[in-house]
Amino acid sequence: MDSNRKHLIRATVVIGIGLMAAVDEIVFHQLLAWHHFYDRSTPAVGLFTDGLLHAVELIAVVAGFFMYADARRRGPIDRNAAWGGFLLGAGGFQLFDGLVDHKLLRVHQVRYGVEDLWPYDLAWNLAGVALLIIGRALLRRSRRDA
Repeated sequence: MDSNRKHLIRATVVIGIGLMAAVDEIVFHQLLAWHHFYDRSTPAVGLFTDGLLHAVELIAVVAGFFMYADARRRGPIDRNAAWGGFLLGAGGFQLFDGLVDHKLLRVHQVRYGVEDLWPYDLAWNLAGVALLIIGRALLRRSRRDA
């Protein structure tokens, strides 16, 4: 794998992580108010941790786009590699959040106040797996085409 392709994939993985974290934070933390990043304390602490998550996701997106701009400067962009990296980052974030944050560390759940949590957990984690599978397929196609 050439150096620029690796750089491009790293850049788009970082962008994918940052943007999926932003979707989670904006949609599930703010708009739907299903949870905060850290729900094992007061609502003020939950709001504070949402702010920290927002800061980290913004840094990731900005850093990823700087890395992407550098990859573009180095040579042509392989769209399949770029989208594959993006989806790997997004799916990786989603699955990490669903398994580590929700189940292992229990910093928050997908949703509170529902009788059965498992459909939410299943949908959350399957969405992450689907993104990973599609991302991996795009990276394979990219490698095959190169």
